[in-house]
Amino acid sequence: MAEIQGKADSGGKGGKKRAKKMSTKIDMTPMVDLAFLLLTFFMLTTTFAKPNVMQLTMPVKKDDNTEDTKIKNSQAMTIILGKDNKAYYYFGMNTPNDKTVPKPELKVTNFSADGIRKVILTRKSQQPEPIILIKPSDESKYRNMVDILDEMNITNQKKYALVKVSKDDLALIKDSAL
Repeated sequence: MAEIQGKADSGGKGGKKRAKKMSTKIDMTPMVDLAFLLLTFFMLTTTFAKPNVMQLTMPVKKDDNTEDTKIKNSQAMTIILGKDNKAYYYFGMNTPNDKTVPKPELKVTNFSADGIRKVILTRKSQQPEPIILIKPSDESKYRNMVDILDEMNITNQKKYALVKVSKDDLALIKDSAL
């Protein structure tokens, strides 16, 4: 605690008495003890930030006997992740060998709430259960992949798949020059 030490009276001359000057010495030990107790208390009672993870369900490994899942052209929506944070999308399938299916109209957007999220929500209102094919290109960034998976989670999209981008899709981007 605080300790006050008095100065010894020198006896000296008589006469007017002056107030004794006291020196103060503060003992810091209890305050340091209290600081460490508080620090220990808050360290032990706090909860650390838990990492945010997204649950992904991976398909079983494909055998030679199993065939690819067929998707209706009316249900499909393809999103191609391009360079410079662009997302190209079209509705339906890009099958240039099938002459009965028209060539899809390629559109471009970004990863904002007014971009790809709005497109996905509009598609969900038109087609109750769309199947979204996500095709990352070699020029896309890892961040774009995380962003599109976040959009699938935000829009509560039930069916989506990560698919390798085909040469036909890359040719479609190159031809459109968007």
